[in-house]
Amino acid sequence: MNYLQAINYGNKLLKLNNFKSYNLDSELLLSKVLNYSREKILINLNDKIEKKKFSKFKKLIFRRKNNEPIAYILKKKEFWNYTFKLNNEVLIPRPETEIIVREVLNLTNNNSSKHILDVGTGSGCILLSILNERPKCYGTALDISKKAINVAISNAKIHHLENKIKFLNIDVDKFNYNKYDFILSNPPYINNIDLKRLEKDVQLYEPKVALYGGIDGLREIKKIIKKSKTLLKKNGKLIFEIGKNQMPNVTKFLKNNNFYINNIYKDIQSYPRVISSTKLF
Repeated sequence: MNYLQAINYGNKLLKLNNFKSYNLDSELLLSKVLNYSREKILINLNDKIEKKKFSKFKKLIFRRKNNEPIAYILKKKEFWNYTFKLNNEVLIPRPETEIIVREVLNLTNNNSSKHILDVGTGSGCILLSILNERPKCYGTALDISKKAINVAISNAKIHHLENKIKFLNIDVDKFNYNKYDFILSNPPYINNIDLKRLEKDVQLYEPKVALYGGIDGLREIKKIIKKSKTLLKKNGKLIFEIGKNQMPNVTKFLKNNNFYINNIYKDIQSYPRVISSTKLF
């Protein structure tokens, strides 16, 4: 069997199970098994694949067929300009979350020396992406999951940023250290109803603790806003992600807690997705 036949095997199985990205998924999984780039595979489609490696490839295809996200199988995901190590203890980074990174970079420059708090850091992708591009900034990363913190620490070491971040396994509720220029978060914001409507790959594999935000989806968001009143410097920025129908309630809560709304950014589907706000006093 050659590379093309192996890819076609994966394509057929995934297509039968209604995976729209069947061809890309097959190529990426074969790339993992062979430890070659996709480009190398695609210009050598007639090369033979060993039986042992084809057997490994089949196992990965069946994992994908069972809705396991491709990022968890590959154990990595690209975000912003970087690659991050992943496992199923942390959320898979998504393009809309890059809005948070872009906003911080727009509000700073290469010489900025800011202290940044990342609440619910997960893989650490938000904070690490920023620190990669703002060498004089430093950060604190919180997560209630010890296993998530371990993933973030691994990513910090990969990006040689472990000495610029303090990692803490703690809920923001119990955190009282320092004053910050920026507080950032992609918090859990899925409500009861939407949790049951999530796509299978999210529902079955991604950590519920990083998704579920209480009955109305606002539990963690409100907690972060309240705590940010204490943790932010005057005129400090609170920038965070929200769910698609949460903007009215969240903006009202921000205003009631003395925050000024600077910008509300929409995602690719035109839903309000990231709010950038300033602590007034």
